[in-house]
Amino acid sequence: MDAKTNTKSATLTVDGKSFDLPIHSGTIGPDVIDIGKLYAQSGMFTYDPGFTSTGSCQSKITYIDGDAGILEYRGYPIEQLAAKGDFLETCYLLLYGELPTKTQKAKFDALVTNHTMVHDQMSRFFQGFRRDAHPMAVMVASVGALAAFYHDSTDINDPKQREIASIRMIAKIPTLAAMAYKYTIGQPFVYPTNSLDFASNFMKMCFAVPCDDFKVNPVLAKALDKIFTLHADHEQNASTSTVRIAGSSGANPFACIAAGIACLWGPAHGGANEAALQMLAEIGTVDKIPDFIAKVKDKNSSVRLMGFGHRVYKNYDPRAKIMQQTCHEVLKETGHGGDEMLAVAMELEKIALSDPYFIDRKLYPNVDFYSGITLKAMGFPTSMFTVLFAVARTVGWISQWSEMIGDPQQKIGRPRQLYTGAARRDYVDIAKRA
Repeated sequence: MDAKTNTKSATLTVDGKSFDLPIHSGTIGPDVIDIGKLYAQSGMFTYDPGFTSTGSCQSKITYIDGDAGILEYRGYPIEQLAAKGDFLETCYLLLYGELPTKTQKAKFDALVTNHTMVHDQMSRFFQGFRRDAHPMAVMVASVGALAAFYHDSTDINDPKQREIASIRMIAKIPTLAAMAYKYTIGQPFVYPTNSLDFASNFMKMCFAVPCDDFKVNPVLAKALDKIFTLHADHEQNASTSTVRIAGSSGANPFACIAAGIACLWGPAHGGANEAALQMLAEIGTVDKIPDFIAKVKDKNSSVRLMGFGHRVYKNYDPRAKIMQQTCHEVLKETGHGGDEMLAVAMELEKIALSDPYFIDRKLYPNVDFYSGITLKAMGFPTSMFTVLFAVARTVGWISQWSEMIGDPQQKIGRPRQLYTGAARRDYVDIAKRA
């Protein structure tokens, strides 16, 4: 369903002149005021740093109601998808708009599985990095480099090539992520295993070594699959908007996803779970929490509560509820059930949900609060947390990119600005400058 133009409109009055602006309605969510012709009519732009009050596109993929704590993929609540389905089913839903039939699911799973291998020359590409290179630096470079290996899926005007590129990235980026991890710890690469499911295959590529047999722990694989599902898409966030604006120039899909990974690398976006884990480590023990909370409340202190609150969710993050249960399951399975870090986390959560200071500010635990603890217990170093986020978010990025390419209203991204620099001035010869 495309946006509907209401019979009502908004009127903007400036210096006695009035301008009528149409109002559009989506399926659900707030209406939007269309300012597309405002500059042509009035000679003025709008000013919205961070675009927090600006709708940049129409989309049928993900819906968020931050006040109500709602996250839906194609209309399906994230709670149902995480509890009843698996990650590749979510991938199919995001790509094609509907949940697959049993036959469609089997075909899609096989298609992704058969594309998990990367070109063998990619292994030599990795050798150009320093041994201590950050895995995200490796990911930005290696994903962008895929365009140099798969020329047959870079024509964005060919729907079939776009689909092939989408499948390739969903399948190959986990392989590249595992290779990036192995490279940084000095272990040989482990090839994909077609008999394993998506999450189990990724865990084997990360943790198996040639000299030992490796058996995937089904509890941990299920938890990782759930983490991937929870992070598959999140509407027009910073990295998704980066992918869309890169794609609006006609850039190939591999370059666009590499741009999204680069944006995700920022600590304010993809690095939040790592920051939450570091906070818990710095607190150390439960008895030190009161002192920490006092510093958080002190407006003159620089101490921040990480993993609580969200730019979008002004209620409890729906993903956090699922992640909390998953966290407990993983800690129990790995023998970390009495872990001091978890005890600190649980006490912090209790305080945040009962203390008026945090309730009034709506600082509820978000998904990053639990995911960092969970990934650590599974054996992933903190440097890999954002990489895992990228593995999950790839399907969201490529779905949003594909939707944008097919949108007849799509234009090259070109935000405006409020110029505050020097007014026109004439060049002064260097000999005459004071």
